[in-house]
Amino acid sequence: MRFILMAFCAVLSVCGNAQQGMEEMWDKSSAAKEHPNIQWFKEAKFGLFIHWGLYSQLAGTWDGKNYYGSGEWIMNQAKIPVSRYRKVAESFNPVNFNAEEWAQLAKDAGIKYMVITAKHHEGFSMFDSKVTDFDIVDATPYKKDPMKALAAATRKRGIRFGFYYSQFQDWYEPDGGRNTWDFDESKKDYQKYYQKKAIPQLKELLTNYGPLGIVWFDTPGGMTKEQTQAFVDELRVLQPGSLFSSRVGQGLGDYKDFGDSEVPQVPIKGAWESIYTHNDSWGYIAHDMNFKSSHEIIRLLSNVASKGGNLMLNVGPDGKGNIPYYSIKYLKETGAWLRKNGESIYATTFGQIPAQPWGVTTSRPGKLYLHVWERPENGSLLVPGFGNAITGVYALTDKRPLPFRRQGGDLIVNMASLPQEYTPDKVLVVAYRGAPPAYDAAAPVTVSPQYAVNNVDAVFAKTSGAAKTQSLTYSHYFGDWKHTTCVTGMQSPEDAASFTVRITGPGDYKLILEYACPQESARQEGRLEVEGKTYMFRTLRTSEFDKSAPLMFIKHPVTIFSAKSAGIYTITVRPYRQGKELFKLKGIIAEPLK
Repeated sequence: MRFILMAFCAVLSVCGNAQQGMEEMWDKSSAAKEHPNIQWFKEAKFGLFIHWGLYSQLAGTWDGKNYYGSGEWIMNQAKIPVSRYRKVAESFNPVNFNAEEWAQLAKDAGIKYMVITAKHHEGFSMFDSKVTDFDIVDATPYKKDPMKALAAATRKRGIRFGFYYSQFQDWYEPDGGRNTWDFDESKKDYQKYYQKKAIPQLKELLTNYGPLGIVWFDTPGGMTKEQTQAFVDELRVLQPGSLFSSRVGQGLGDYKDFGDSEVPQVPIKGAWESIYTHNDSWGYIAHDMNFKSSHEIIRLLSNVASKGGNLMLNVGPDGKGNIPYYSIKYLKETGAWLRKNGESIYATTFGQIPAQPWGVTTSRPGKLYLHVWERPENGSLLVPGFGNAITGVYALTDKRPLPFRRQGGDLIVNMASLPQEYTPDKVLVVAYRGAPPAYDAAAPVTVSPQYAVNNVDAVFAKTSGAAKTQSLTYSHYFGDWKHTTCVTGMQSPEDAASFTVRITGPGDYKLILEYACPQESARQEGRLEVEGKTYMFRTLRTSEFDKSAPLMFIKHPVTIFSAKSAGIYTITVRPYRQGKELFKLKGIIAEPLK
């Protein structure tokens, strides 16, 4: 997908840097001036991304060597010369492509919009382009334009259609960005590339395929902010109703795209999107079988919706035009869940209740949706801090009313009458009167004896001294990005992370620190403080923080804390003495002991 080396940032006027996420890329003034056609996007919640190109034909293998991670980057990874890569097109013949089947799969999955790669970084055009002969009609035996058929098939089913276009990176062109093995980067004329290929091709896409919902840009570069604004303005004339993604660069765009595989941990206002791929690669790799189950997709979708955004999930068809079996299977299973529970996802906003041990929430006027991932052992579901007048509570799928009671400012829902059936997400509806309650970011984190695990994540820490909360980005396979929010910078006893928790029942709780610790920080002493008591520990080595490698976390049990009563407690973590950074703290896990 998007893999920008830090060394290259000096070349770009904007570095679309996946490692750092997209927060710093987003011009908040852009978010304040909403596109007049943005509402459909806000309500859609679930999109389908499709990465399909010559890389699909190679399937992750070149000259007998297997490549892992982002299959669409194989030309770059293997440093394949343009002269050899062009020959791949001679065998690219996706005779099994069926636009109606692809569109129907999207419909069955509950997808509301689709974005497909018209041209990725490899420079090959998956449409009938008059700008170049390096396209699917002129350079392959297929000789047809699959985008025409797919645009028509999706619109027939009420699915918004859009194109991905890599506007700066183009490894096929002498003046395109980022092919350093064939061309001298210092001699490139980026403006010539924009004028001769990128802009003319984008005009073709915006002219020849009917009304587009989205133009999804990627890896900006080679232009100033003024040039980027002019670029956007020139294209907008052709389709004023189309939305442009924030990866057009320079903080512009109609909605925000986070980094690959990144979800914010707290609600974000405005229109935004989280993008994930179904396995480890965006483009098809034959040996990549690590697909997300429907269980994982459904929880990911509800989590993204609970923060107020959309999930766009990617699939990578093969060189014959087949969508992988498990992508079909698990997308259809997700669609079956959405047909029963879609009210809790589509056209909702973020939930007013912070994440709980049982799951997350979404909302719409007068309704709060409880996405119950983990059922409480005693059947009593605590919804803290919900003081509105309630007119009823019921299960979404069968409208079965559920008993409930108020307990101070809390709502307690009795789930005992619901069958103990397996579901990745059991949705309950709380109908209420009045204005929606405000989201309380400072609310204590719930710790309950009714759940095997209670996570107190770093995002909820109150930091002091040099300690800070930051999102760390790192890769598993090539370009397969992961993001973890941690407390960092703790080097002295004044640098602390404090967590306010609400323990809902007395008892013994094992407190476990989850952290990453390099060799240089290992064997340092730290302190965990609760209720005036100090528990000492010594850090254990996991791994160094390297953006191109997995960041390894350990779950380090430190103590058993006995809560004599339910109530509010503060847990603080700090170094015992001055030294190296103690660790990168992902959070605290509280496990009730039975």
